Amino acid sequence: MIRLLTVLALALPTPAFAHHPTGGLPPATLWEGIASGVAHPVLGLDHLAFLLAAGLLLAAAPRALLAFLAAALAGALLHRAGFGLGPVELMVAASVIAAGAVLVVAGRARPAAALLTPAFALAGLFHGHALAEAAVDSPVVIFAAYLGALAVMQAAIALGAMLAARWVSGALPFRAAGLAAMAVGAVFLAG
Repeated sequence: MIRLLTVLALALPTPAFAHHPTGGLPPATLWEGIASGVAHPVLGLDHLAFLLAAGLLLAAAPRALLAFLAAALAGALLHRAGFGLGPVELMVAASVIAAGAVLVVAGRARPAAALLTPAFALAGLFHGHALAEAAVDSPVVIFAAYLGALAVMQAAIALGAMLAARWVSGALPFRAAGLAAMAVGAVFLAG
């Protein structure tokens, strides 16, 4: 449990990095697009909580990460094209709660990949749509750089959590992580 908490604590942003790299403005340069893509999954606590919880579940369905990333790209492109997906932030919060709930119920057991993969894809659609907001008005090349960096960072966080899970024994740490994810999701759901 100590190892898992240490890894998770190291993944959280420190105050020195807890700011938007472009001061809240859309990225205007290639570098800003990359920096924004790297920063957003870490600075958005709801997105970070989902990625960490998802990573802990990935041992059961490693391909679910690809489904999440592909759907996140689709969600971002839909946002860029002007298509709304309804209550995006509500769905992001719900996905965090759902991932946490699966951890609480399953513990260290492996949920069925047939269920996780479509669930991760659905979550990815909403996370991608929400995360695209930061760069949706940037020029195409900068938006592409943002999306590339975003995908790499999301994969790194989820894979890091998956690898950290291998060091942990017993169901309690997984259930505790699930409760933490559910709490984060509930805070974002409340507004």
